[in-house]
Amino acid sequence: MLGIILRLLPFWVREPLLIVVGSVFGVRIMYLAVHDSDWVPAGIGTVFLVFTAIRIHMVVRALRARRNPSPAASTNGSAADAAPQPQPQPQPQPQPQNVPGPRPGPGTPKKDHNAWGQAVAAVAVFGAIGATLWLAPDFTPSDVNTSQPASCSDGTHEKLPKVYTHTPRPVTGEELCKALNRPDLAELLGTSGETATTASGSNNTAALTDGKVAEPEAQVAFDTYTVNVSATYNDLTTDQYVKLMKFGDEQNIKTLTVLGRPAVLFSDHTMKLEINLGSGGSGGPVQQGPLARTLSVALDRHDRGGYCDITVWSESGALPNDNALLHIAEKVLPGIPERPAR
Repeated sequence: MLGIILRLLPFWVREPLLIVVGSVFGVRIMYLAVHDSDWVPAGIGTVFLVFTAIRIHMVVRALRARRNPSPAASTNGSAADAAPQPQPQPQPQPQPQNVPGPRPGPGTPKKDHNAWGQAVAAVAVFGAIGATLWLAPDFTPSDVNTSQPASCSDGTHEKLPKVYTHTPRPVTGEELCKALNRPDLAELLGTSGETATTASGSNNTAALTDGKVAEPEAQVAFDTYTVNVSATYNDLTTDQYVKLMKFGDEQNIKTLTVLGRPAVLFSDHTMKLEINLGSGGSGGPVQQGPLARTLSVALDRHDRGGYCDITVWSESGALPNDNALLHIAEKVLPGIPERPAR
């Protein structure tokens, strides 16, 4: 359909239109190719520019032919008129005093103002369209296909376990998620430019406590790293926690202070559980997952009990440096109320 419409247009409208469209799209595609270092768009842009160069050459030839018409037609016409014919002798006529200048003969080219007007109008209109297409990405919102960062709230509010009502000032999973899911979290991890793929929070209770210890947690996942934050409201101090680690499999244990609170850094392996949803419905055994790095910080400056764990891991097993965990803790901990004296 588009080809039929283009063939129906006059030459001085169609050709400027093709030149404008070809040049705008060609230059734009070449710019994107250079910006993204992609050679496939570069080839497409080159085709557009070559096509445009051919159209410009055709228009230039048409303009030269219009300005300098071929004398063949005039010569043939004059030769035909020059055949010997008996003509009566012209009678002398009185000449007027004011003789007008010679009128252009049939061989004199006439300037076609209509063609020039069509060409200028076509270039102006489609030049404006090309400029709009060129500048549109800079003034319009991002493409709808651009991934948006994951949101913490899913619109539902789960009922808090009863232990949360008996725990002084506990943080909820949604509050932890909002504190963790920061716009600069990827930058803190050293992977600036990544977007959170999932973000969630839950109001759990600690394992093996029969639901008597509140342990809310939140998790934010990126393509490279996954970050988990949990707050455990038990009576275990950081000093006692470090002593327990020495009897476990934790590695690279390092005590320090974060925002005036006692803290400890350690490494441990995550657990990997495979679930088979086939006909048998059975799952594989629990396996050792990738290594994770955890920063555990007391819930208050006086270390009255309870702690906040910030854990980072990746599927590849790579880990960010410890400074990333410290920076995340400095951003997240102010959103968790300190545990009051009991």
